Amino acid sequence: MKSIKPGRGPSRMGMVGSIFAAIFGVFWCIMAASIGAGVMVPFGLIFIGLAVYSAVYNYRNATGKNRYSLFDIVDAGEEEDPLNEQIARHVNTGTPDTGIAFCPYCGFSINSDFEYCPKCGKKLPF
Repeated sequence: MKSIKPGRGPSRMGMVGSIFAAIFGVFWCIMAASIGAGVMVPFGLIFIGLAVYSAVYNYRNATGKNRYSLFDIVDAGEEEDPLNEQIARHVNTGTPDTGIAFCPYCGFSINSDFEYCPKCGKKLPF
C-alpha cells in the first residue's frame, strides 16, 4: 500500500496555527462572558476543542516516525474495492434472471444489449 502523507514543515505550521487558534478561542470565551453574551461561550469552547485536536494531530505528523496518511492508495492485488466489484458484477454481466445492467457513467438501469446509455448518451464499454 502506498500513502500520501503531509510534510513535516506544513504540519509544524498547522500546529502553530492551531495553538494560535486555541488562544483566540480562550480570548473569545473571556470576552463573550465579560460582555454578557454567555450563549457565545460554548462556540468558543468548541473552537478550542477543535484547535487542540488539530494541534495534537499536526504535532504527531511533525515529530512522529509514523505519520498519518492523507490518502491511502491500495493496489488491486493488495485489496479489492468491494463497491467496484458490486458495480462490475451488474455492469459487465447484468443480473442473470433479467439481463438488466447499469451504465458505468450515470448508473441508469439499461438492457445489456444497449450500445449507448439512454439517459447520459455515452457509449457503453460492453
